[in-house]
Amino acid sequence: MTDIVFINPGDRKAVFQELGLTLTAIEPPFQIASYAAYLRNNGFSVAIIDANAENISPAETAQKVKLLNPRLTAVIVYGNQPSASTQNMSISGKIVNAIKTGSDSIVVLGGLHASALSKQTFEQENADFVIEGEEQIPLKELLEHLQGDKKLSEVSGIWYKENNETKHNPKPLLIKDLDEYLPIAAWDLLPMEIYRAHNWHCFDDIENRQPYGAIYTSLGCPYSCTFCCINAPFGGSSLRCRSPELVVEEITLLSEKYGIKNLKIIDEMFVLNENHYMKIVDLLIEQNLDLNIWAYARVDTVKEKTLKKLKQAGINWLALGIESANADVRDGASKKMKPRDIAEIVSEIQAAGIRVIGNFIFGLQDDTLESMTETLEMAKALNCEFANFYCAMAYPGSQLYNIALKENLKLPDEWTGYSQHSYNIQPLPSKHLTAKEIVAFRDNAFHEYNESESYLSMLEKTFGVVVKEHMMETTSTRLKRAILND
Repeated sequence: MTDIVFINPGDRKAVFQELGLTLTAIEPPFQIASYAAYLRNNGFSVAIIDANAENISPAETAQKVKLLNPRLTAVIVYGNQPSASTQNMSISGKIVNAIKTGSDSIVVLGGLHASALSKQTFEQENADFVIEGEEQIPLKELLEHLQGDKKLSEVSGIWYKENNETKHNPKPLLIKDLDEYLPIAAWDLLPMEIYRAHNWHCFDDIENRQPYGAIYTSLGCPYSCTFCCINAPFGGSSLRCRSPELVVEEITLLSEKYGIKNLKIIDEMFVLNENHYMKIVDLLIEQNLDLNIWAYARVDTVKEKTLKKLKQAGINWLALGIESANADVRDGASKKMKPRDIAEIVSEIQAAGIRVIGNFIFGLQDDTLESMTETLEMAKALNCEFANFYCAMAYPGSQLYNIALKENLKLPDEWTGYSQHSYNIQPLPSKHLTAKEIVAFRDNAFHEYNESESYLSMLEKTFGVVVKEHMMETTSTRLKRAILND
């Protein structure tokens, strides 16, 4: 009997439509693999089923669980970005049902969404337990309970039934020592040959998107943007870091043992604490690895003096949360940034040889047609090497979700409706625009940006004609949207 089997759920077709076939990344589930390593370090036998990477059905997943015969099956729902937890809840529920039908395994459900809506998740899903908060300690204690070493009332952060009564144990305190509780992941338990990087991440070498790795160097974010749900498992804004030495040891392992060049730093805000990220950068330079890394940064935390070293360490892409061109719209979303020219910062990054991903959101609460047009025009003027266009979404765990409940705004009928690329997308209306108007603007903006002569010319000049043709093929079809058919 295996002590615990982790499942990484996913439904690429429902979440990404046809984009999921070849364009989207298939990201290794670092948190699950790190939890597996933590429990293995504590003497438990562990396995991982990456249902998302293998693209297998709930029934096939349940059959794999049955063969492994675990004491406990943990369906942990995270994903490529914070929003991915909620959008993967539809398939997660189906997986839980299939396991409960096809095996005798006890099932625990965790992840960002489960922390944000823990009571609701426990009531709606068929899992025996739901974890609220960080999962490592509750999982260890739950296994100890199943071995007869701990009472159920002593297991931190779980929702459960006892004598037909719903009960909830207090969450554990936030983990302080991430090196112990978020150790080097159990990469040996993952199908490493399947993972692939985003297409844009490999614009410099578009034919080589595999192998692919993704790691955290820190957890959480000290900011409180209304549209973000990143801190739901942590109970508030915070930032905790793994040691730079452990991070670089893990990156070196990925490079030397698994041949990984393409690497994502998953941190919501990597370029923030200079003492942390520059120590990692210096150690990476010492290792002299051949890496193609992308990471997140805030516009107002980028420092020109550090960019040369970032590039030298292999950080070839920085994603900037620009969100809106309109300062009043950003301020209304609690995305306050120090007044420094965005175009100047983008130019500084590009001058260091680092590519820029501009992230923009349409439909924030104070957005109007005029302010969204202003944002699109800014995006076109910046002409970043890649741009993401999002609709403002009321993700569970975000302030926008609480606003939606308070004002009785329409939320998605299904969890997949929280996906930016799904057929049944249902973003929030702004104070001035309907959800339908926002989706239509976003989809048109995507094509206007990516099909523009200035963007395509820049791609050809920077990356070659193959990448230009790749982007033209990408934009040759439009996403199907139910909301636009109403």
